[in-house]
Amino acid sequence: MPSAAQSPLPRRDTRALDDALLARFEDAGFVRLDPPILQPADVFLDLSGESIRRRLYLTTDAEGAELCLRPDLTIPVAREVLATGRALPTTVSYLGSVFRFRGEGTGEFRQAGIESFGRPDIAAADAEILALGLETCAIYNLPSPEIRLGDVGLFAALLDALPLPPAWRRRLLKDFGQGRLDADLSRLSPTSTGDSARHAGVLNALAGSDPEGARALIADLLSIAGITTVGGRTVPEIAARFLEQAALDAGNSLPAETSVLLSRYLAIAGDPDTVSGQLRDLTRDAGLDLGAALDVFDRRTGFLTTQGIVLSDVLFSTAFGRPLDYYSGMVFELHDPQGRVSGPLVAGGRYDPLMSRLGAAQPIPAVGLAAWLERLAVVESA
Repeated sequence: MPSAAQSPLPRRDTRALDDALLARFEDAGFVRLDPPILQPADVFLDLSGESIRRRLYLTTDAEGAELCLRPDLTIPVAREVLATGRALPTTVSYLGSVFRFRGEGTGEFRQAGIESFGRPDIAAADAEILALGLETCAIYNLPSPEIRLGDVGLFAALLDALPLPPAWRRRLLKDFGQGRLDADLSRLSPTSTGDSARHAGVLNALAGSDPEGARALIADLLSIAGITTVGGRTVPEIAARFLEQAALDAGNSLPAETSVLLSRYLAIAGDPDTVSGQLRDLTRDAGLDLGAALDVFDRRTGFLTTQGIVLSDVLFSTAFGRPLDYYSGMVFELHDPQGRVSGPLVAGGRYDPLMSRLGAAQPIPAVGLAAWLERLAVVESA
């Protein structure tokens, strides 16, 4: 990995930068794919929720199937790997345009990235991807970006060890990394009055019903009332959302010690070695067994050092996640320490559930990164 002491590289045009980046990916064993720009919209809606609809460029084919311009490249690349039956493990790269409405710039922008599918040595693969993210920044004259690291899997392991109602476990994990955990914990606190009375009658009426039957009943009632969509959600989605909210309200409070433990966990931050010690102290004091998850954490830290990453340069935060619910382990972002652009320059992480949700017959370990080329170009030219 380049050191901060290296002299800045001479400025290059877009083509030269693209070639240098793709050459580095190829040298690391990543084979370039270029999936179709036009993609089935339901894949992105299913994985990211209906809320992404307003950011997609949508159209329909002759049979009425909804299509979209690819809003990212990770999912199209993953679909192509599955469709072509590539032998695993496999490593692929990409560079091309993606399309979505956003708050900055135009709706078309360029991304490059790499994805690793099927490697069983998870900790080593995670470290390699992060190291290649740092090399990506170095190609654009930023050898020492700000490194933000988190771990969705560690948070999931904590939730599994706590006495949480299933609905609240799902909600907390879904909201992890989206800035909504403070509101969730406030709602779960023992002093919160909640809204359980509002839904008590419905829950009592549905007591003993199977989940599918309960959703079907609510959907029928909505249809009778003439409700077809609300905020882009379909009737089945509205029904599922209502039942989830009712279940959350019914199990509204947490023991005070559980609420305090979650808050203490989410306040831990620092370099990975320091954080590991604090987490082991916290879980030991609370009588929780997170040993397996913390062992994975420590193995990855060891592989980071073998990749030449200085641990004191890494800011690990237990509260840091990524706003997509198929992330399942390490997550990271690389930022410009001088703040010349807003948002990450490179971001990625582990997303083991994705391939199964796309139709894989069995779970496939997966980790990757995406680089925002326009943002990197601003840094390179500064």
